[in-house]
Amino acid sequence: MELSVPSRRPNLVTLIIAIATVWLLALAARAEDKPSAIRVANPGVGIGGRPVVAYGAWSLLHIKGILEEEFKPDGIPVTWTFARGAGPAVNELFANGLADITLLGDLPSIIGRSSGLKTRLLAAAGLNNIYIAVPYDSPIKSVKDLAGKRLSVLKGTCNHLSLNRILASQGMAESQVRTINMDNVTSLAALTTKDIDAALGGNDLLSLRDRGAARIIYSTKGDPRFTCNSSLIVSDEFAKKYPSIVKRIVRQYVKIAKWVTDQEANPSPVFQLFTKSGIPFSAFKDDWGGESYKVKVSPLVDPYLRARYSNSIQDAHKFKLIRQPFDVQQWIDTSFIDQVVKEEGLESYWPPRPALQ
Repeated sequence: MELSVPSRRPNLVTLIIAIATVWLLALAARAEDKPSAIRVANPGVGIGGRPVVAYGAWSLLHIKGILEEEFKPDGIPVTWTFARGAGPAVNELFANGLADITLLGDLPSIIGRSSGLKTRLLAAAGLNNIYIAVPYDSPIKSVKDLAGKRLSVLKGTCNHLSLNRILASQGMAESQVRTINMDNVTSLAALTTKDIDAALGGNDLLSLRDRGAARIIYSTKGDPRFTCNSSLIVSDEFAKKYPSIVKRIVRQYVKIAKWVTDQEANPSPVFQLFTKSGIPFSAFKDDWGGESYKVKVSPLVDPYLRARYSNSIQDAHKFKLIRQPFDVQQWIDTSFIDQVVKEEGLESYWPPRPALQ
């Protein structure tokens, strides 16, 4: 009588398949650590539509090619998209999975989060002054004179929120002004040709003033209640998949922010780089003059930024710019900025800014 011996071959085949599966999964996991590209979105364009902006330290990562150099050894290209439609257009890119990280003004980032975009706020990215300009020979002298006038502002941007705050401080509402939705490039041209009565924008309006084409009737300089705040915003999916990449981006941002802050005594090198946006040197000198760089350029998520964004969410809801407010603390992720600041030995370099009273 012969006894049959069970074949071990199926078990061996199963083992080989299991080993191969683990190996392939390991390869896939390693591949996940390296994105095919880093897609940076920029709200707005420079003068004449050029693909260069000057929104503080973050913009220098593009102007100086810092991120390209950082990720070149890894074979990871960095692409920069400049959206003429500014913040609202950047939100569209995120919604369609076409952007990974951006500098974004407070209102558009709040609108995106409120409407369901899964993003994280990583770091502060600057305080930007707001100006209201009118044609050089306009009879308009003050904000209250804007009632019933044609005022250009790109709606859905941080400028739009600032406009509502400025008007409210004068006992006015946006409905009392004939707001016209225009991007910055169109707005500058329309103000020059007097197709509008006034324009609200950034320091690009100072260049019109310096050419004698416009007059500034209002500025937020010295009054941080109405400035435009910006922050670094990253896709939640990108942060989850590539945390080491996000940390490296934040590190390069912190380094360039320190460099800019260090130039306060002689900021000419900074302003000279900013002129690549098409905005003249004199506009930056005027706009940044008299301001503390450790306040203006600080990347810290400090009491000021937390309170400011919390207030911005409430104001956006009050002015009917968003439908649903949310808890800013659930949106902020300080893990990257905190680690980088500590590792770079900069824990006491930028003093935490107190919340506005």
